[in-house]
Amino acid sequence: MKIFPLGEGSYSVDASKKFVPFDPQIDNYRDRPGSLFIHVNPFLVQTATDLILFDCGLGYKDTRDELFLHQHIRSAGFDPEDVTLVLMSHLHYDHSGGLVVERNGKLEPSFPGAEHVIQRGEWETAFSGRSSSYHQEIFDSLQRSAQITFVEGSGEFKPGIKYELSGGHCQYHQVFWIEDGEDKCFFGGDELPEPEQLIRRFKAKYDFDAQKAMELRDIYGKKAAAEGWTCLFYHAKTNPVGNINYNGDHFTIIPVQ
Repeated sequence: MKIFPLGEGSYSVDASKKFVPFDPQIDNYRDRPGSLFIHVNPFLVQTATDLILFDCGLGYKDTRDELFLHQHIRSAGFDPEDVTLVLMSHLHYDHSGGLVVERNGKLEPSFPGAEHVIQRGEWETAFSGRSSSYHQEIFDSLQRSAQITFVEGSGEFKPGIKYELSGGHCQYHQVFWIEDGEDKCFFGGDELPEPEQLIRRFKAKYDFDAQKAMELRDIYGKKAAAEGWTCLFYHAKTNPVGNINYNGDHFTIIPVQ
């Protein structure tokens, strides 16, 4: 198994739900009062049978009108067309923006040859229009031209890939466990989004079920430590890939380069 973080940088988000690039080297967080600051790291994972993309970032482009996501996949030594599976933890915009790309004024799937795995309840929620965290035009485009496999609850998608309906960050959030020979990785989406959330036990106001999400982080951290799972932290500021130690009292994170 090979793991490639596809970092899209840092952003501030205020009540408008707009993601504004934030460079800590030149920008001052005091100039953006009321904002939440996040870091975005989709992941590419190569196994013996698949090239897997975990969540898709914001879908922002570089100066050449190319998706950062596509550029980073090429920098990792692959073509975007090589991606066989797109595994989505959930469909909030900062995770789903890169599912589509605008070309000639139209949105089209960024990975038309890949199988997209999405919880059915999350898809239906995204289309309901009840939350500005979802951008419906993304899913309109996706359903017209992409291969989508809807899953419900928890189960085994294929040998070596398990999904679990977790429902902490949003009602139909899911996490993934991948085994490839002796290698194992865990993608917790926004229920284990950064190492610090293991170290500091707290309820996050942006979670659908804050108590459950906090408890799940603890469960996932202990399982990863006990069984040797490598964790992928989607919103990590630094060290997005890490192994976990737990001594019965607190967690420590060992970065994986």
